[in-house]
Amino acid sequence: MDRHAHLNKIIVDFKKLTPEVLKLTVERYPDGYDDCDVISFRNSKGERVEAVEVLTADTKYLVKISEKLGYTMENYDVADYEDFEDDDPTAVVEPDPEDMADTEDSDD
Repeated sequence: MDRHAHLNKIIVDFKKLTPEVLKLTVERYPDGYDDCDVISFRNSKGERVEAVEVLTADTKYLVKISEKLGYTMENYDVADYEDFEDDDPTAVVEPDPEDMADTEDSDD
């Protein structure tokens, strides 16, 4: 039985990622997430979704995995979000694809 069954469950796509959930995700996975951290499930459309779990006192967030999430977590700086409310989904902007490509090139 799921010991967190009583919690509200919210699936969070990158487009709806808030500073609060991003911060919680970075705190939970400071070195990034591994395959063992990934939860796989089917959404209401029958599509396979992969996410990582982040918990608060009353909510279980399932944050969908994407390259954008990984890049944003790697480059997280709390100061970038000081002028925004914790629940503002417009605060977390999509990374520039060129910046993401530069990071991939430097990994080689």
